[in-house]
Amino acid sequence: MNFIVSLFKVVIGLIGLLIAVFALTLFAARFADGPWAIITGGSFSSGELVTEEPDWAFVKEHVEVEFELVATGTSRTTWIAEHEGRIFIPSGYMNSTLGKIWKQWPAQAVEDGRSILRVDDKLYHRQMVRIVKDPALPHVLSEITRKYFPQAPQPMPMSEVTSNNTWVFELVRP
Repeated sequence: MNFIVSLFKVVIGLIGLLIAVFALTLFAARFADGPWAIITGGSFSSGELVTEEPDWAFVKEHVEVEFELVATGTSRTTWIAEHEGRIFIPSGYMNSTLGKIWKQWPAQAVEDGRSILRVDDKLYHRQMVRIVKDPALPHVLSEITRKYFPQAPQPMPMSEVTSNNTWVFELVRP
């Protein structure tokens, strides 16, 4: 019986240690120069500021980029889509329970869309604008499907946007 009690204490101690390490990692990431993979990071402290408007075609094959919401001082790793010189960041699973808990940034971006995009260690000041009706949306959804869901039999339907399950933000020059 003492063995079981001792084993239980060790297991509880290990679980507590794992929770403490996870919490400490989340806390430390808030002070980092950008995100750590899927973990939200702090404000960008490195990168070269670019003031000229680039030809955004170069992001077509970038799988992930980073952006910072200026108002919150937090940064994330995200997907990006380019269409006809315009750039877009999608946020899916907005209607799911996990999405509603985990994804606070889209609502924050709607409230204050000032942002900084970091690609290849270059910084671009942007304004995130949620789009729900735009002639480019079907093309953007097709690009997202091509890039991130290549096995999908057809492009992501517009109903993903109209049902509010997927939010799409255009990153425009402020």
